[in-house]
Amino acid sequence: MTARFNAIGLVVSDMAASVTFYRRLGFAFPEGAGQAPHAEAELPGGIRLLLDTEESVRSFTPGWEPPAGGGRHSLALLCDTPAEVDALYAELTGAGCHGERAPWDAFWGQRYAVVNDPDGHGVDLFAPLAAAQ
Repeated sequence: MTARFNAIGLVVSDMAASVTFYRRLGFAFPEGAGQAPHAEAELPGGIRLLLDTEESVRSFTPGWEPPAGGGRHSLALLCDTPAEVDALYAELTGAGCHGERAPWDAFWGQRYAVVNDPDGHGVDLFAPLAAAQ
């Protein structure tokens, strides 16, 4: 038997806000997902993004409390071009999302930016700088 990576799960405080945020990034959550305690969006390759409300996690994990302090993880989304990184960052921050780090040309050869989802989970946006040539 071999375990296979299948999903990324995030605990969220406000399902509607989280579904709206991730839909802006192209995640296809089903209709009504913003009102559910659990929502899933399938990603390319069969991996899924799972969102669960704090209330639903408490209901099936006795004694669970949300962690205090900042997150130690992020999702990374590959964009086609450096210009797309800039445009997506501008779109998200223009819609009220917190911009953690404005786009910059990273020394490792990528255009990079970081925004936070409604619960403070980091979402990295990046593209190879070579795509600009």
